[in-house]
Amino acid sequence: MAAVETARARAQAVLRVRGRAVAAAVLPAAVAVVLLAGRVTGRLGAPGSPDVAAWDAVRWAVCAVAAATLLVAGLVARARRTAAVPQTPAVPLSRADAPELYRLIGELADRLEVPAPSAIALTPDCDSWLEDVPVPRAGRRAARGRGDTPPPAPVLVIGSPFLWWMRAGELRALLAPVVAGTAAAADPDIAAARRFVRGLDASLDSGADTGSALDPGPAPEAGAGPRARRGTRLLTDRITRRLLGACREHSAELERAVAGWASEQAKAVDYGLRIAAQEQVGLAYAGWDRMLTRVALPAWKLGRHPCHLNAGVVAALTELSRRDRLAADGYGTRLGDRPACDLLEEPGTVDAAVSLLAAELFFGSPEAPSAAGTAPAPASAPAPPSAPASAAPGGPGGDCSPAAAAEGWKELDWADYPTEVVDLGWRTRAADLQAALDRLAPQARPGAPTLTRLLSRLSDGDGEPLAAALAGQLARTGRPPSLLEPVRSGRDLLVEHVTAMVCCAAVDTAGGTPGMDWLDGPVLLIGGVRRSDLAEPVAQAVEQGQDGPLRAWLDAAGVRLEKPVRL
Repeated sequence: MAAVETARARAQAVLRVRGRAVAAAVLPAAVAVVLLAGRVTGRLGAPGSPDVAAWDAVRWAVCAVAAATLLVAGLVARARRTAAVPQTPAVPLSRADAPELYRLIGELADRLEVPAPSAIALTPDCDSWLEDVPVPRAGRRAARGRGDTPPPAPVLVIGSPFLWWMRAGELRALLAPVVAGTAAAADPDIAAARRFVRGLDASLDSGADTGSALDPGPAPEAGAGPRARRGTRLLTDRITRRLLGACREHSAELERAVAGWASEQAKAVDYGLRIAAQEQVGLAYAGWDRMLTRVALPAWKLGRHPCHLNAGVVAALTELSRRDRLAADGYGTRLGDRPACDLLEEPGTVDAAVSLLAAELFFGSPEAPSAAGTAPAPASAPAPPSAPASAAPGGPGGDCSPAAAAEGWKELDWADYPTEVVDLGWRTRAADLQAALDRLAPQARPGAPTLTRLLSRLSDGDGEPLAAALAGQLARTGRPPSLLEPVRSGRDLLVEHVTAMVCCAAVDTAGGTPGMDWLDGPVLLIGGVRRSDLAEPVAQAVEQGQDGPLRAWLDAAGVRLEKPVRL
């Protein structure tokens, strides 16, 4: 109960800050009313008295201050009221989409003796939280008119990888502390304090988005209007920051107390299983991160939208458990338990929606290169391994969501990944490398792209200028790095593009095939065996100009250096 009292005390402290701000805004007006009343009643500066001029001057000054104060306070309140509180993008799940999941969450809330969440949504991330439902101002006034009506219960947002990787019991144990937080959200003081702080935050964010608070100043022809608006925005932002500074410590302590409160409440529910579930959180996060950066990102760069990322996480972690004995501990026994994705009516459809949202959030709008769709498919591109039975029905091989087409993405099934992403990506990079090579060292006549020409340039010490030419070319024609992609040097880009050209030559002349690894993404297969020994000889050729190891690798693999590479 100590955490409960601490949370309420901190919420009341935040509300006192709000109250003091309101009091400071109306105080000059109250003084002005007193002075004007004194003038009417003749008690303060009555007409004909010797001090009437002095009192009139005081009255005018106080009224002016009161008017200015009320105007500024009104602007601050208006900015806070009209600012849109950001809502985390998520895929909503209706009760018809997941009746069993709603039943599980409802039973969990009953056991914890807290209000059940008003709805459930999925986020393409490895986290879970409660998202407050924005209540219109008119709705809050109506609720106050009916008495002490509690605010609506928040929405439970669940990380989608948890649903596909965890068992149903593990998910329930993991969500218990989160669901317990609905009790705090139902407290009127806590809800009002959070709403006040969120409004202040949103007000500052909207100012930063428009840039008005940060502009150095208008152009001479901009006029006085924009300058006045900018000055007003600067003033309201400064006041808002002061209010946030006064609330910051109380708000942080409030959230810590609420978290402690929820944790204590949840200890009575599946506490032992929660420890095991927390271990699976780390695995799910590792698999999801690797799936996004190694597998999804190459597809997104080509405008392809993998439709079943969550089912792919299951396949990736299953592959990890096969390779790593530590990760495999307990995996076999978990397979006997019901997967949490079975709580959904149409797991494949939900996975497609979450996968599309992940593409939009982590990458942005699709932008396929000019060569997209022009490269013919290799004669024998193997399909990647299927996801295990523990994946969602309609998983890696299921139908994709039709919403992807409306977003500009080309839908991608896992079986088409080697052809649509791996081979096309290699040939797109090889074409970029050939263009940079032609720009750096033009020929008497245009020559066909061959490894012989490339290796001769590298051995002549042209690696550095070629890397610079490639980086400049991509900077002019490419898109900025995504959230998942670090900024790379020209040398790193050259290594990547040389590797792609080597892989293209291996496919064209040595019977190689593009493949997909659930943990590493695009891979080269020669004779059905993954070749992971290409990175070091390529790095030596690029960084040191020593093409001997790479030539030896190509000779052993049966790659013909003089044969043109198909771009």
